[in-house]
Amino acid sequence: MAVAVDRKLIPALREGIDMVRMIFFRNLKGHLRGKYPDQGEAYAGMLAGAMMNDLFATPNPQEQFRAFAEENSGRIREELANIPGEFADLCILLTDALRMHFLCNHQEGVADNSEEFLKKAKDYGILIESREVPLPKGFMELVYRVGKAHGLLVEQKG
Repeated sequence: MAVAVDRKLIPALREGIDMVRMIFFRNLKGHLRGKYPDQGEAYAGMLAGAMMNDLFATPNPQEQFRAFAEENSGRIREELANIPGEFADLCILLTDALRMHFLCNHQEGVADNSEEFLKKAKDYGILIESREVPLPKGFMELVYRVGKAHGLLVEQKG
């Protein structure tokens, strides 16, 4: 995945990745609210956030979120393993976003566990290996279409 990306493109790609994360979070939170109704609204949000952060290897360093992720690590892993079955329609979008996240990290020299988070996503069945790595333009077009469909983006008139 050695693709050179214009430095000015990285912030736009990061915005696209964040859009995918927002779509994933919103879908996941609603699903978890229904799955764990006795736990309350805050629990569904915390669990969805912890799952998203785990998937993208972006842990929240604040103590309350770190402690929640640690205390619920088993459930986080269990729910991530359910993603391909419960959110199959999001796996293409997540695959592309995770790969773009890896690419941006690589371009910015972020020394983290990027290859590890791709392997983890593959192990959970979320990463679709047979899918070609998207070019930045194709990724941004996909994010735009999906963002619009989810009501997160509106078309600007002239």
